[in-house]
Amino acid sequence: MNATPWTQAPTRPFLDWPIETNPAQMSADVGIVGIPYSEPYKGDSWPNDQTHAPDALRQASARFCDGKDQWDFDIGADLASVLPLRCLDYGNVPWVDGSYDTYAANVTACLRHLWRNRTQVLVIGGDHGVTIPALDALEVLDEPIYIVHVDAHLDWREEVGGVRRGYSSPLRWASTKPYVLGMTQIGLRGTGSARREDFEAARDYGSRILTAEEFHALGCEHALATIPASCSVYITIDADGFDPTEMPGVLWPVPGGVRFHQIAPLIRAIARRNRIVGMDIVEVAPSFDAANHLTCVIAGRLFINAVGASWRADGAYRRKSVEMTRETSHDS
Repeated sequence: MNATPWTQAPTRPFLDWPIETNPAQMSADVGIVGIPYSEPYKGDSWPNDQTHAPDALRQASARFCDGKDQWDFDIGADLASVLPLRCLDYGNVPWVDGSYDTYAANVTACLRHLWRNRTQVLVIGGDHGVTIPALDALEVLDEPIYIVHVDAHLDWREEVGGVRRGYSSPLRWASTKPYVLGMTQIGLRGTGSARREDFEAARDYGSRILTAEEFHALGCEHALATIPASCSVYITIDADGFDPTEMPGVLWPVPGGVRFHQIAPLIRAIARRNRIVGMDIVEVAPSFDAANHLTCVIAGRLFINAVGASWRADGAYRRKSVEMTRETSHDS
């Protein structure tokens, strides 16, 4: 194995989990990785404000979780009794030599390693372009993956100014992957980079598009019904998918967004039924956050809802983990 670290230690670990940046020791049941960078667009500020989000979210850990032994009303348990023993913070993937190709390859290699070792992967962006090398790494799972996308924007541009791996393209990129079974996109509203041809391409692909108005009217159960029950899921959440009164720390706020009390139950329902192999939260812009770090708090609570529900006794990830352990023991 490559002994060169893919990551660097954060200033503070997520939920005070142990930090591990040695590739030889990157083996956990749950792991979180900061991916600050994506392929930049010409004319955009770089590094952008979102590159600071991985450490900003970690710094807010004490605000969204008072401790692993405290009762958590969202998941109906304390984290200490739910989460597996080995939960690690793998730090942030640093920019090394000025080449995005090298950076993306390092991200994909790191995430491939984690998924190969059966880790449930949490990713903190960065803007939405960071989802692209994560999508590339999903191939190592060798199984169909369904994408659940929460966002104000469609993110279906094939390219913008010649850049194909930027924040306007991750869901178009996902649609090109043979192992991506399909996708449900929730919370769309207003305008963004998508043009008529991009919307039509998403519709023709078969994406289940639920505008914010439709999601408000039809609710969690309708969204859940669009997700196949038998496959694993990757969740990608753009903070601007939420109403800016709840997640103000974004660069492109759009009124009328989804709410925490809608998305957290949906995530828990998915986690009970489907194995959530990975989840990212992107586009948090710390400089625009409220003084009480509300955007980071909600992002942290979303991660806790996902992993808490995944690893409860009725969680799909725990069930699958037990099943795979039994198969390994039987084969040996």
